[in-house]
Amino acid sequence: MSLDQIIFTAIMVTSIVLFITDALRVDVVAILIILALATTGLIEVKEAFSGFSSEPALIVCAVFILSAGLSLTGATDVIGSMVGKWSGKSESRANTVVMTAVAALSAFTHHLMVTAMMLPIVMKLCKEKGFHTSRLLIPMATAASLGTTLTLIGAPAFLLANSVLQRSGSRGLGFFEPSYVGIPIVIVSFLFILLAKWMLPKKSGVDASDDRFRLSDISTELVIPAGSKWIGKNLGELKKETEKRFQLFSLFRNHRALSISDDEKVLQLDDVLLVKTDADELVSIEEKLGLALRAIKKYGADGSESAPTVAHPEATIFQAFVAPKSRFIGRSLSELRFFERHGVVALGLWRKSGWLNSKISDTPLLEGDLVVLWGTEGNLENLTQHQGFLMFMPFEGRPKKRTKMQLATLIMLTSIVCAAAGWLPPYVAFVAGALGMVLTRCLSAEQAYDAVETKIFVMIAGMIPLGIAMERVGLDKLLANQVFGFVQDWHPFAMLLVFFWFAALLTQILSDAATTVLIAPIAIAFAKSAQISPTAVVVVSTIGAVASFLTPIGHHGNLLILSPGRYNFSDFLKIGLPLTLIISVIACYVSLTVWRI
Repeated sequence: MSLDQIIFTAIMVTSIVLFITDALRVDVVAILIILALATTGLIEVKEAFSGFSSEPALIVCAVFILSAGLSLTGATDVIGSMVGKWSGKSESRANTVVMTAVAALSAFTHHLMVTAMMLPIVMKLCKEKGFHTSRLLIPMATAASLGTTLTLIGAPAFLLANSVLQRSGSRGLGFFEPSYVGIPIVIVSFLFILLAKWMLPKKSGVDASDDRFRLSDISTELVIPAGSKWIGKNLGELKKETEKRFQLFSLFRNHRALSISDDEKVLQLDDVLLVKTDADELVSIEEKLGLALRAIKKYGADGSESAPTVAHPEATIFQAFVAPKSRFIGRSLSELRFFERHGVVALGLWRKSGWLNSKISDTPLLEGDLVVLWGTEGNLENLTQHQGFLMFMPFEGRPKKRTKMQLATLIMLTSIVCAAAGWLPPYVAFVAGALGMVLTRCLSAEQAYDAVETKIFVMIAGMIPLGIAMERVGLDKLLANQVFGFVQDWHPFAMLLVFFWFAALLTQILSDAATTVLIAPIAIAFAKSAQISPTAVVVVSTIGAVASFLTPIGHHGNLLILSPGRYNFSDFLKIGLPLTLIISVIACYVSLTVWRI
């Protein structure tokens, strides 16, 4: 080995040790890799930092923003609702519906985001239909990883593999080209999971992602404002459109309660609706929906009639519990003249049990009631000193711009079509789509920045120069020759199996992106010596990195479901080992068939 190869090997081994031991964050390790390669002169400084402007890094950032746009406009909630509706009463049917939806989403967004998004949906589905969570969560997480094999952007590993192929002079992968192998893998894997579900344990767990202070069933009052689309329409139409968002239980007109059983009742200006909803929906109310929060409409931020939404720039939302022996107990907010005395608006009320029979302002407070408060930071700060409340907490609600849902979906689909049809390079199409989400206000610029997983972006930026350096010092050819000398008399199918399982085992201790960057240059050099398609070897290696289900630590998605499903380490191995064996055979056979040269 030359001196440069020895230095590179030391950097690579040190990086692997740091990744495995978690001694430092992965993004910090990536920065150290960049600095080490630049200062040792193995590659030029410009090349060392080239990962930050690379196509894979830009696409990953854009996809995060596009995914956030879909989530913040409620498009993902619609998907969750459809999954629940189509799941039926059969566990097998529920698994089929969940896996299909998750795989389709993971093909175009980051699989970890999809797993996190679907986790509470699947937990709720299991609770409502009496399914064991452990029988649905492993299939769900597995489908999220399998879905990444359907497109070029499904996993950062495929983007990195494509970058290595292009750098070697080979033709890059098309947008849907991975699906030649991905589709048969997904179909066979789904069938295996459905037939082998007896291998999964029967356990029911608790969703660890639930925030104990993110409450549902918050009672609040909505009013029909001037210009509302609901004026003149009947109550049945409103019920149908809002049934997934609110539970209507009272209607008031001119301070009189009206029956809500008559769906033909015509709605009028200033009708008050008493509803139950959750935190996200409460902060998503805006007059574009034809409804407004009555408390804000009435008082506003400054006591006027002008404050339109809960998202007023000068206002903050908190939630507070009514303390034991509080002087608030037994008295309503109107009796307490709450706004006049404290300058704070009560948006809603949560009660552990029971229904409210009157408006929020007329309901006597009880010990343990949680009141949702809206006002300026100064007024809320003064109220925290009041002994009537036991505890103040920030209100955990994520506002959703549901009026932008169709627009956000159109932007996402347009980006996919432009990239898939070759009208624009993928990174241009998706960066343009991400910008479109911001310009159309599907999400704010701040939300777009928050949506980007910085650790993943920096890790990709650090791994790209590591692959460049391996090729530059010739270590890829050296290692490839060693492997070729060992397997030169083997059948090409067996050769590909070696690379698949090397990647599958290495990804248990490294990320799929890091595994791909380390193996892809070796795979290309080996393919040229063995006279087989470099694309076939690289695709097989990449699939080994992203679709290996041997342990719960192989993928972050598996770690997300570990506690909610109450799984043991062996639960993943029981179904993961035979599934990975099946995937390895399909991947190698199809890759040799599709990419012959």
